[in-house]
Formats: sequence, structure tokens, C-alpha cells
Amino acid sequence: MNSLQQYIDLYTQHSALVDKGSCDVMNRQRPEALEILKNTVLPPKGSENYETTDLSEILAPDYGVNLARVDIDVNSVAPFQCGVPNMTSSLFFFRNDIYAASCESYKSLPEGLYVGSLRQFCLDYPVLAEKYYAKIADIRNPLVALNTLLSQDGIVVWAKEGVKADKPIQIVGILENGLPLMAIRRLLIIAEKDSEIKLLVCDHTQTEGIKFLNLTITEIAVGENASVEICEMEESSELTSRLASAYVMQAKDSKVSAVGITLYNGVSRNEYHCGFSGENCSLHLSGMAIEDKERKIDTFSVVEHTLPGCHTDELFKYVADDKAVATFSGLIKVRKGASKTEAFQNNRNIIGNDGARVYSKPTLEIYDDDVKCSHGSAIGQLDEKQIFYMRTRGLSEDQARFLLKQAFMADVIDRINMHDFRLRLHTLVEKRFAGEGRNCSSCKNHCLPQ
Repeated sequence: MNSLQQYIDLYTQHSALVDKGSCDVMNRQRPEALEILKNTVLPPKGSENYETTDLSEILAPDYGVNLARVDIDVNSVAPFQCGVPNMTSSLFFFRNDIYAASCESYKSLPEGLYVGSLRQFCLDYPVLAEKYYAKIADIRNPLVALNTLLSQDGIVVWAKEGVKADKPIQIVGILENGLPLMAIRRLLIIAEKDSEIKLLVCDHTQTEGIKFLNLTITEIAVGENASVEICEMEESSELTSRLASAYVMQAKDSKVSAVGITLYNGVSRNEYHCGFSGENCSLHLSGMAIEDKERKIDTFSVVEHTLPGCHTDELFKYVADDKAVATFSGLIKVRKGASKTEAFQNNRNIIGNDGARVYSKPTLEIYDDDVKCSHGSAIGQLDEKQIFYMRTRGLSEDQARFLLKQAFMADVIDRINMHDFRLRLHTLVEKRFAGEGRNCSSCKNHCLPQ
């Protein structure tokens, strides 16, 4: 059976309920999404760019979907305390897939920076919402189509022209329920001309022993000479699946830095689809994952250079132990006429034992001569000579391996410009390699009550 059929039937039977919980701008996209899903056959495991991910298997369970939009007390997020020392941020929440914030969240926003419910944004600013919502994400992607069909709300971050936020916006996504649940999250980021914003997006699973599916679509529209830094960190459970697709479109002279951190997960597929609508743009994509047991991480990126003078730099690093699987598939495409392009792609991996598996496929397609491009991949084990040297200095073998793994991840972490979070992340990675269990769940005793 087509695993998409249950969601097609769900929408067909409850379309009025879905529309009632949303708004016209979002509702107008659903018919096209429905037709696409009706004619979609999900790519099978082993097909191109899906070497290790089985979308049909991930979507097959009978997850609950909160179409009735059961409310929560939005003021109950006030006691939350972030576990990052000295970090001050404007704090917002996804409770499963429902937007929430405290009064303090809004008070800390600078003038000209809007953060709030996507549904309410569409009601208050319908012309602007129509301009950006579902305009960057490719609805032909079945994950985008499914999200567009069923999403009723989300979070929007809108930086008006010239606004420069002095502290990060933090969005904490919490999965918590007594039965299997599919959270359908939509994030729209608009950075107008000359604006600068930083975002920290944290995904946590609070309920152990329950299957969750986190289906997230992020659209990032970056205006001329604007700057966006977004860091996503996943710390979920072994029964959590995450299907996340980010779409980025950059205008002239803009800068984007996107970093994906996976500390704990079950099965995760993270997609990056990036393009440029103006010249002289800068794009930095980075990611790291620490995988053990039977966890799986799959990263797919595609960057299209169509205009001159743009720069792309990609770096993804994985450590895989036990029976974990790590996959990287990346494509940088340089079209004819995209002269002076500089594009670099690098994937580095460490395998801890014979049971782990790593698949790496960096790819360049170049149709213009006046460019500087390179790509590379390496899969190997820790250097025994380095381990031996460290043991001669009094360290045990376990300590030597521990320190080398930490050092391996350092250059990805150091790409993060949020100083306090970067320092905290070094500690989290250290504890992760030390096997101390999930360490960034300080929100567990402070977040939204049942």
C-alpha cells in the first residue's frame, strides 16, 4: 500500500476541519498539494539520493495528527530556562506542532522584528504572506506536498529592512504525547534588505517509548545585503523520525550560514535546497552527527549557481559506531553564465567499528569555465599513530579516542557565530562522546505541562 494514501484519505475526510484551523493563504495551496500526492510514488530505498532512507517505511505507521488544534496555555512557557549559560535569546516554542510563546518572548524583540504564529501572520499581512509562503519550497517534493496539505500553522520570523537583531531567536520544538504522533511544522523566515538575524532551532523529544514523526519544512527568503544564520540542533529519541527540508533563496550580496547538529536521534533525513536570485552571495552549509546503536542520519544538499560571483562552502562530518548508518549526498550545480563562482564541498567521516556504515556522494556539475570548484570525501578510522602518540603521553586508549573524536568535530562547531551556544555545544559534544546520555534536556522539568 502507498504509505501516502492514509494522509490523502485523512485530508479528504477532514478537509473542512483542516481549513478551519488555518487561514486562506495556507488553504489555497492544499488542492495542488493533494493532486501531487495522488500521483506520487515515493522513491524506494536504494534509489538515487535515497541510498539508505526508506520514506515509505518512515511514513507508514499510523501516527496521530492534531487536526483539531487542541490548545495549550501559551503563558505556561514562561518558566522555561535555556541550558546554555549566559545566552540571552528571544524564546518561542513548537509544542508538537502548535505555536506558543510567553509574554516575555515578545518584550525582548527589537522594533522591526516580528516573530509569531504563521496563521496569524497570514491573517494580519495577507499580501506579504502570499508573496513568500510556499513560494520557495518545491511542492513537487513529496515531503513539501504532504506538509503543505496538512500544516495549519507554524512560526514566521520577519526582519524588516535594516533591522539588526542583537541576540538570537530561539525556537524550541518539543515532541510530547502519550500515543504516536506526527508533528507537522512550518517555519517561514523573511530577512528584508540590509537586515541581520540569528536563529537557534532546538528539537527535543520529551516522551520516551513513543513513536514520533517530525515533518518540518523551512523556507528562508534573504533580501539584498541581508544576513541569516540558522543553527538547528536535534536531541530526540531512538523512536523519533525527522524529515526536515530547508529551502533557501538569496538576493544580491546576501549571506547565509546554516549548521545542522545531530546529537541524539532515531532516523533523520535533512535536506538543503539552495539557490541565488542575485550576484555575489555567500552560502555556508555545515553539519555534524554523532551516531551509535542503530541510529541513522541522511543529509541531502543541492545548491544551484545560476548567477556570477557567488560563493558556496559545505562541510559535513559524521562519526558512526555500533550499527549506525550515516549518509551524505550533495550536489553543487554551476550553470552556464555563473562565472566567478567559488564552490567547495567536503564530507569527512569516522567509522568506529565494522558494524557501522557510511555512504558519501559529493557531486559537482559545472557548465561554466571561469569557476573555482572542488569536492572531497573521506571515510576512515581514527589514526592509530595519533592514538599511540597520545598513549605515550600517559593517556589511556579510551581517553585518546575520546579526545580525537572531539577534535574531529571542532571545525564544524567553530563555524557557529553564536558565541555562548558555541561554547555550550563543545560541552554537549564532549558529554555525548562520553556516553552521559541526553544533556540538553534541561527544559524537561520546566516546559509546557500536560
